Amino acid sequence: MDTANLTREETAARSAAVTVRSIRVELDLTGAPERARGGFPTTTTLEFESTVSETWLDFIGESVESVAINGEEVPVVYDGARIALSGLGRSNVVVVTGIGAYSRSGEGMHRFHDPADDETYLYTQYEPADSRRVMACFEQPDMKASYTFIVDAPAGWQVLSNQSAVKVDEGVGVQRVEFAPTLPISSYITAVAAGPYSRIQGIWERDDQRIELGVFARRSLAQHLEAEEILEITRQGLEFFTDAFEYPYPWGKYDQIFVPEYNLGAMENPGLVTFTESYLSRGAATDAQRAARANTILHEMAHMWFGDLVTMKWWDDLWLKESFADYMGAHASAAATRFRDAWVKFAASRKAWAYKQDQLPTTHPIVADITDLEAAKLNFDGITYAKGAAVLKQLVAFVGDDAFFEGARRYFAANAFGNTTLDDFLVQLSEVSGRDMSGWSQAWLQTSGMSTLWLEDRRVLVQSDPRPHRLRIGLYDWSDGRLLRQSQVALDITGERTEVELPEAALVLLNDDDLTYAKVRLDAGSLETVAASLSSIDDALARALVWSSLWNSTRDGELDAVRFLEIVQAHAPAESNIGLLVDVLGNAAFALRHFIVSEAQGAAQRAWLDTAWNALQAASAGSDAQLSWARAVATASAFDDARHHEIRAMLDGEAPDGLTVDPDLRWQLLTALVTTGHASMEDISAEALRDDTGSGRTAARRAAASRPLAAVRAEAWDSAWNDIALSNDHLDASIAGFRAGGRRDLIEGFDEEYFERIAEAWRTRSIELAQRLVVGLFPAAESLEPVDAWLETHADAPAALRRIVIEQRDQLARDLRVRSAAGASDR
Repeated sequence: MDTANLTREETAARSAAVTVRSIRVELDLTGAPERARGGFPTTTTLEFESTVSETWLDFIGESVESVAINGEEVPVVYDGARIALSGLGRSNVVVVTGIGAYSRSGEGMHRFHDPADDETYLYTQYEPADSRRVMACFEQPDMKASYTFIVDAPAGWQVLSNQSAVKVDEGVGVQRVEFAPTLPISSYITAVAAGPYSRIQGIWERDDQRIELGVFARRSLAQHLEAEEILEITRQGLEFFTDAFEYPYPWGKYDQIFVPEYNLGAMENPGLVTFTESYLSRGAATDAQRAARANTILHEMAHMWFGDLVTMKWWDDLWLKESFADYMGAHASAAATRFRDAWVKFAASRKAWAYKQDQLPTTHPIVADITDLEAAKLNFDGITYAKGAAVLKQLVAFVGDDAFFEGARRYFAANAFGNTTLDDFLVQLSEVSGRDMSGWSQAWLQTSGMSTLWLEDRRVLVQSDPRPHRLRIGLYDWSDGRLLRQSQVALDITGERTEVELPEAALVLLNDDDLTYAKVRLDAGSLETVAASLSSIDDALARALVWSSLWNSTRDGELDAVRFLEIVQAHAPAESNIGLLVDVLGNAAFALRHFIVSEAQGAAQRAWLDTAWNALQAASAGSDAQLSWARAVATASAFDDARHHEIRAMLDGEAPDGLTVDPDLRWQLLTALVTTGHASMEDISAEALRDDTGSGRTAARRAAASRPLAAVRAEAWDSAWNDIALSNDHLDASIAGFRAGGRRDLIEGFDEEYFERIAEAWRTRSIELAQRLVVGLFPAAESLEPVDAWLETHADAPAALRRIVIEQRDQLARDLRVRSAAGASDR
């Protein structure tokens, strides 16, 4: 039995028998700057009631030194994941001392040594079940408690947790910081950060509320923090959500910290939200990047209510927080900030993630069946986040804004500091809307897959996999040289076929305004219109829906990838919405790699590189489009070296006027030259000296592994599997270098070894790192036979591992299927 992999049944039994009152956690982080020191002392004191004499605590660390139950030290019974407790009474105080392990994988207490100034930074990341790497705990969301953290750390460091410090004792070179007790929260949203972080502070005040705001980053990144914009978005969000939910922000302070080598976009720890440093640009950034950061800030803020105040009982109802937060991130961005076009990006990008996930054989209902933690880890996916948010948008169209938000308010009031399931939310929504929500729930939350909508002869609206939809059909025609919506038809559909009366129009757009969740096909006439005139469509959301339809049709093999690329080449240079442009550029690059038959790939890659280069030259100086096209040129140049002289000139200072070639773009350009054999290890070393930072070292590792030599790729392969000292980011760099430039001729000899290694990697590495290996190194072969053979002979492999392999197989099968269809049409 894998005792680290907690199951739904056993945790439900534990929470039924044990009621936690309070937890006190003492951490000694004073030795963190010493690189040879792998662990830290941790002491947890838990006070709880119990109706059983035996249970267990969760802890994954170097060792458990002692266990005391009700004042009496008892023998340590510890298997590496669970500490057995016996002889419990009705009321108990348990004290566990142990040694936790500093992490390089982003799980638990992550430690980062900054090469820019040799400073050490710590932060925690727990979701779904890694607080047990820092403290002994009841690692499940429905055992909420008040937590008090006491942290010993080097003097001069910022020491942070969910609450504000109430006591600081200074010693010689050290400090002890005690934090105020939290309100009842789950273990996975507790948090600690420590290090010489730079801090920018602010205040948000309203009525009798006064919330202290803090924004933190490593000292070496402080100049790139853009703290004022972050604070502005934070204040706008607090204002919006306080009104929307009619429940004051409950967590005291509001700190936000940007941390290195982070596995997620962000995490909603109440009072101490953590973000990836990827949201901080080291030079140039587009408005789309700032919009994405604002969206994430608001997504995490929504969690202060959806997830932190009211928490799901178990991970089956993960959607109760993630779908809502995803919806609220876009909604609040559009309603309360300068990023009014948030729903445009949602339609084009976020829903693309959902559509992709929902077509895999491993898709699942929004309300999923999550039997254990390994399954929970993989359920942070496009269904739980993006499909759930899209379905909520359909729900709002169905019941109306007022009913939706009133239902949310009643949900918080009824369940504050508690744990809930789907029914708890539906009860409130049914009551306030006057509608029985069970049918809607069955159709949208408890089924998987999606409908596809199309018109037959512009007279019948057809949907596959029928569901109830409230949607609009837009009719677009020419006016003053632009394609403008001339009229709109609103309708509710439930069945497979619905008769519609539509006037003639150059473009008929199903799901206009993007109210529902469905793939949409363009009829033949509309396809001809957009192929010729897509960039003439005036409305950005309409363009987003057209781009989405084209991309889904390409992925499904219904629109030839060459024709898709021709449409991109014709209209992307004129795309004025930067969020849409970034998505379209990414989809074009993916189509080139995956959907073009090998005989046509060279010509298609050259044509795309020329398009990107010409668009870069034509873009306005200093514009977001200019920067986006420069990045596209760098990406394309790793697969085609026709512009290697120009790329070298850009690195030597001959960039187009207005273009900021910041450190990250420099690395992207240099790595393209390395991948095609036009730059050397000496070039990499020189750039590494120029950018001797954490990001620079990661980029140098990737560049070095990208050299087009069989021995270099073999070394990257060996490093990825065998160097257990690699951090999560350095592992990614080795994997990316191994796969650089699509050079199957250099790496296909490792395909067989991949299938020999993955089961052992899953058994011996953390889920986070094992997942990166299994996904990142999956062979892009020309046959499904090796993966099918592995699946057949490993029927007893862990379910989470099989799920990943099945998903990778399906994506390879899609590539082969689309290329085969294209090849057949060419013959």
